[in-house]
Amino acid sequence: MSTDQQSTDRQNLVLAEADIEQPVTFEEEGGTSSRLHPLERPKFGELLTHARQGDAVHISEMFRLVRGTQHILDVLDVLHRDRLALRIHDGAFSAKDLTARHPRTGELLSTVKFMVQTLATAGELQRDLQRELTYDGLRAAEAKGNKGGRRPAIPAAKTDTVRAAYLEGRSIAALARDHDVSRGAIRTAVADLLPEYTAADPGASAPELPVVLDMPGKVADFLRNTDLEPAERAVLDQGVTVRRGQGYTLRVTAVPAIHRRLLDRCQLLDGASAIPAQRKARREYANRVDALDQ
Repeated sequence: MSTDQQSTDRQNLVLAEADIEQPVTFEEEGGTSSRLHPLERPKFGELLTHARQGDAVHISEMFRLVRGTQHILDVLDVLHRDRLALRIHDGAFSAKDLTARHPRTGELLSTVKFMVQTLATAGELQRDLQRELTYDGLRAAEAKGNKGGRRPAIPAAKTDTVRAAYLEGRSIAALARDHDVSRGAIRTAVADLLPEYTAADPGASAPELPVVLDMPGKVADFLRNTDLEPAERAVLDQGVTVRRGQGYTLRVTAVPAIHRRLLDRCQLLDGASAIPAQRKARREYANRVDALDQ
C-alpha cells in the first residue's frame, strides 16, 4: 500500500462510497516497501488466508497494490486459483472484468491480457516520468546551493554561546537562524533552560531530556485545532515539517511527558467518528511514544 497520506485518504473515500457489505479491511503498515511483490506482502497474505471461495477483493485503484505487469498477472492467477472476485473502483482498471478466462484452458482471455499489459505499461511509464522529474528537481536545487537532509546539530564548542544567548532573551527561532541549524537542535542545547523543564530534587532520578519523534501529519493537523497547554503548543509550533510525497510528517522535539500529553489530546482519532487514515496515524504516533518507555 502507498504511504502517501493524500492517496490513502482518497482510497478510504472511494471504498466508503462503494457501499461494500460487511467489509474486512487489510492495510499494510506505513513502512512496507512499495517495490515488494504483492504476494510477499504480509497483509495481502492475511487477506488470502481470510478469504473464502466466492468472496470479492476490493481495491480502490490497481496501482495501490501492484507495480508492474507481471505483478498484476500473478495476482490475477492467485485470485482465480482461490475463486475470488476482483473489484477495482478507481483508475484505468475500474469497471473492467479482469477475471474473464477461456472456458476450456482456464487462461486469461487474450484481449484481457493485452489490456492488462497495455495499461500496466502506461502506469510504469507514468511512474518513471515522475521519478525523472523528481531527480531533475533535486539536481536543480543542488545547482542553486540548496542542500537536502537534516540540518546539523549545535557543535559542542558553540553550546555555551547558544545557552548564554538564550538566557539573554534570544528566541529559539532567532538562534536557529544565527547558527543555521533546526529549532529542534537549539531546543536540545537549552533543554534544561526551557519553561517545561523541572529541576530534580537531590537524590531524585535524572530529569527527562527532549527526544525527537516524527508525528504523522494527520495527528499534527488535529492537534493544531485542539485546545493545548502553552508548552504543548510551543513544541508543535517549533516542529520541523518533513514532506512525505504529498503528505508530511512533523518532527517534534519535546520531553517524553509532553509527547504523552499530546498523544492523550488526540484520543478522538481512535473513535468511531475518525476516518481510517486518522486512526492509523494516531496508532503510528502511539507506537513511537510507547517506545520511549522501553
